Amino acid sequence: MTERMIRSNGVELCTESFGDPTDPPVLLIMGAGASMMWWEDAFCRALAVGGRFVIRYDHRDTGRSTGFPPGLPPYPGDDLVADAVGVLDAYGVPAAHLVGVSAGGGLAQLFALDIPDRVRSLVLISTTAATAGVAGLPPPSEAFGRFVSTTTVDWSSAESVVEYQLDYARMLAGDKRPFDEAGMRDLIRADAERARDIAAVRNHDLLAGDSRPRGPLSSITAPTLVIHGTADPMFPPAHGAALAEEIPGARLLMLEGAGHGVERADWEPIVHAIHEHTSEVR
Repeated sequence: MTERMIRSNGVELCTESFGDPTDPPVLLIMGAGASMMWWEDAFCRALAVGGRFVIRYDHRDTGRSTGFPPGLPPYPGDDLVADAVGVLDAYGVPAAHLVGVSAGGGLAQLFALDIPDRVRSLVLISTTAATAGVAGLPPPSEAFGRFVSTTTVDWSSAESVVEYQLDYARMLAGDKRPFDEAGMRDLIRADAERARDIAAVRNHDLLAGDSRPRGPLSSITAPTLVIHGTADPMFPPAHGAALAEEIPGARLLMLEGAGHGVERADWEPIVHAIHEHTSEVR
């Protein structure tokens, strides 16, 4: 793997690549408030071993990328889409397979609507519709609502942040499987220690819905695979099903018992599905 700092859209972004640059490119887009570390090394290597050139990057306000003082981000949500475009530009990639999780899946949808000729295919994991027009979807679980409304964190304390994010990860994992507390704690601690300012991730929370209007998802032309967990507490399974219905020709893969995100227990089926999907497109 090779780490590289790039300059794009007025900010510095930390990126990393895996595999052979001559292989079909896959751009991994993480969710809000999450650095590229959440696309774990072993997951990226597994994708690359299957003949893909894998690129991951830190969003602005995460990891080693440019950060801004917490509380008032001087940029709109659309700049996160522009950052993804800038990463492809920096690597000289004219078009890539986009794999987005959670809010990263939303960014991938907006990317595909804005610049369809730069998207080979979409893989949308644990996400929901990024544009208006999909009504009647269920709200997050009671556990999710309770956590968001009652849990506090001292962002000036590294230990408080680690414990908060660990509790958040435990809640997102759902209640159908054992939670890997030790492994998740190690990941969260490493992410916090690596960040320029871990408190800056809060800026992404202020960007929810901060995006210009787009056309309907039915205008997406990229071949699309939707992957969703049956125990997702943030976006219950109906969100994945609705997304697959809205995007023409999209396929849906439900992961039994999976929560929100890319869990280690699901790496094998997710990697296999991405390889299969991108091979068919190629």
